Amino acid sequence: MGLSYLGIFHTVIGVVAIIAAIVSLIKSAKIDLGRLSGKIYFYCTLVASLTALGLSSVKGFNPGHILALLIVVLIGVAYFLYSKKPGNIRARFFENFLLSFSFFLSWLPTVNETFTRVPVGHPLANGPGDPLIARTLLLLLVLFIAGSVLQFRKQRRLNRLS
Repeated sequence: MGLSYLGIFHTVIGVVAIIAAIVSLIKSAKIDLGRLSGKIYFYCTLVASLTALGLSSVKGFNPGHILALLIVVLIGVAYFLYSKKPGNIRARFFENFLLSFSFFLSWLPTVNETFTRVPVGHPLANGPGDPLIARTLLLLLVLFIAGSVLQFRKQRRLNRLS
C-alpha cells in the first residue's frame, strides 16, 4: 500500500469522519452539528481535508487539492449558518445541503483510493476510469440526491411547525 505517516493519519481521520456522518444521518436524517456525531464529522472532515493538501501521487497542485479546499469551504459555510442563524429557518436548508454535499464529495477520493488499493496486491479497480468506480459513484450520487430531497422535505415540515 505504501502510505506515509501523513497518509495513515489522513485515512484514519477520514474514516472517523465518514462513520460519524453515517451515525448522524441514521440518528437525525442529517449531519447535525448540534450533536456529537455532527461535531466529530465537522472537525475530522476539516482535518482530513487539510491533511489531503499534503498528500499527492503527482507533483504540484491537483484536482484532489481543489476538492479538499471545496470541502473545507462547504463545511465552513455550513458551520457559519449553524452558529449564526439558529432556529428552523431557511438557513437550515442550505446547512443540510452543504454538509450532505461535503459528505458526498468526500466519497469521490475515498472510493477511488479504496478500490485501487484494496485488497493489497489485487485491487478491485485498475484506476479512476474503472467501470466499478464509475458505477459506485453513480450509486452514491443517486443516494445523495434522494437523501437531499428527503432532508429538504423534513426541514420544510420543521420550518412550518416553527
